[in-house]
Amino acid sequence: MQAGLPIRIAVVYQAGVKPKPVWFELNRKQHRIARTTYYWKDRLGDAPLLHWAVVTEDDALYELVFNALDQTWELFPHRTE
Repeated sequence: MQAGLPIRIAVVYQAGVKPKPVWFELNRKQHRIARTTYYWKDRLGDAPLLHWAVVTEDDALYELVFNALDQTWELFPHRTE
């Protein structure tokens, strides 16, 4: 897996429900998440990874990845055509 960009992110946690990303900062700009299009889990060695494919309010597509082992978030931009 290619390295992503480390980000600051706001996430809503609720018992019994998967975490919901609300916004993230990229280049000192806050990007609000309009919707999640897909969610999946996998592993990288011992690290469980949680993935969200999200669309921001300005219709940009990103993949947000949470590493549950070291408690970090990374962002992977995706091009849309």
